Amino acid sequence: MQQIETHRLILRNFSETDSQGLLEYLANPRVNCFLDDKISTLEEAALKVQKRSEDDSYVAVCLIDSGHLIGELFYLKEEPDTYSIGWHFNAQFEGKGYASESIMAFLKYLFIQLGARRLYAYVEDDNYRSQKLCERLGMRKEGYFIEFVSMTKYEDGSPKYENTFQYALLKKEWLINNPI
Repeated sequence: MQQIETHRLILRNFSETDSQGLLEYLANPRVNCFLDDKISTLEEAALKVQKRSEDDSYVAVCLIDSGHLIGELFYLKEEPDTYSIGWHFNAQFEGKGYASESIMAFLKYLFIQLGARRLYAYVEDDNYRSQKLCERLGMRKEGYFIEFVSMTKYEDGSPKYENTFQYALLKKEWLINNPI
């Protein structure tokens, strides 16, 4: 991926210098969908960074002034032109608008550079911050899936199913507020 700069951020491929930043937010995932990514050592972080550095579908979000990794954006392409998108940010940097700023630039990249026609994101029904973020980005709530997926278990070992919203945005909708 080509590097993208916003006012305060750099979006780029992961690099070996990102291990500490990745460990900071993957050591204690706050959203169940990231439990499989949980790591506890710098060595595990380095291995994940290595894999992500070779995969353009993972985008590092870094502060422009220090280069410090504060989160990531990611996508999964579904042929021919639909992309599932997501994000994961370090809680220490919440409430400063970094997620909105980076994802706005990410949407432009997906729509203009990669030719996406449709983007969608899944958000758990108790993840209010991401729901509000989707709405600020102009995404519409398309669906609500009851007991959609299980990322964790109850104490007795039975699966705990998550209720999940789906938000989506078409390129033609995005272009109304973001003319090229």
